[in-house]
Amino acid sequence: MNTENSTSVRHMRTKACSLWTALVTPFNQDNTIDFDSIKTLATAQADSGNGILLLGSTGEGLALNKDEQFAIVDYVCNLKLNTPLMVAVAGYNLPDQKQWIKRCNSLAIDAYLLGTPMYAKPGVVGQTQWFSQLLDTADFPCMLYNVPSRSGVEIPVKTVQALQDHPNCWAMKEASGDISKFLQYRQFCPKIELFSGEDAMMPYLAPAGVKGLVSVCANVWPQATLAYVNQCLHGSPEQNQELFPLWDNAVQALFSVANPIPAKVLLHHQQCISTPTLRAPLTHEELTDKSELLNYDQQISLWLTKNIPIAKRFA
Repeated sequence: MNTENSTSVRHMRTKACSLWTALVTPFNQDNTIDFDSIKTLATAQADSGNGILLLGSTGEGLALNKDEQFAIVDYVCNLKLNTPLMVAVAGYNLPDQKQWIKRCNSLAIDAYLLGTPMYAKPGVVGQTQWFSQLLDTADFPCMLYNVPSRSGVEIPVKTVQALQDHPNCWAMKEASGDISKFLQYRQFCPKIELFSGEDAMMPYLAPAGVKGLVSVCANVWPQATLAYVNQCLHGSPEQNQELFPLWDNAVQALFSVANPIPAKVLLHHQQCISTPTLRAPLTHEELTDKSELLNYDQQISLWLTKNIPIAKRFA
């Protein structure tokens, strides 16, 4: 297969992926990166059929320096997993973000997640200019990231309208938690795909045309979360009603304290990572009672066992 055809196939695979796992970054007890656990986690995601997002907020990307960030992306690329890889671009300094993209352009990745600059609260013009320069720099399809709870400002609909014709503007991760905002993007920005950035919102957004999910839950329940997403997207209303209240309650347990604290605690309990260590200002000691989390871990496992035939049919 020539390079052009290979790139086309990768782009098609990327755009067809309905579940992206915002992968946690495992640390050793001394706070260094635990690459062995990264291999375990990334391989499990690929084996489940899930795309992988590296260095997002769930991956504590901003707690890592640029060399650490690059080392993680390079390491996962060299695993040569049969699944698409997305890399987060987040920060405040535009030249630094462009340099980061240029550095990653040389790696075997498939997409970028472009965040709104934090704290500055730019308006329509500022955000349009910001994203336009990042899109121009990228060599791969890009997903915009609307997360006002972290960035301090939402991405205006007018900004997305102005960007949706850019050849690298492929999708948006919509994590405002506001269905009306999702519907505005869907109505006025029809040329981009919309992904939920909220695990619990999938059953509500599926009838409104959501493409898929960028997930925290898939870290701890990779196969079950894919089955959940497929059922939301393809199941009957009666089947989707059966997702409640289990999945809503399980998601709440996974966000009982700041993300990704519960996810790392559960992954450690599942023996998928060597420690539940996080970098300051986050700490696993924040979660003083994990009984509810462990309870829902068992319930999700039982749910998957009962729904494997359905999951396979929608895969």
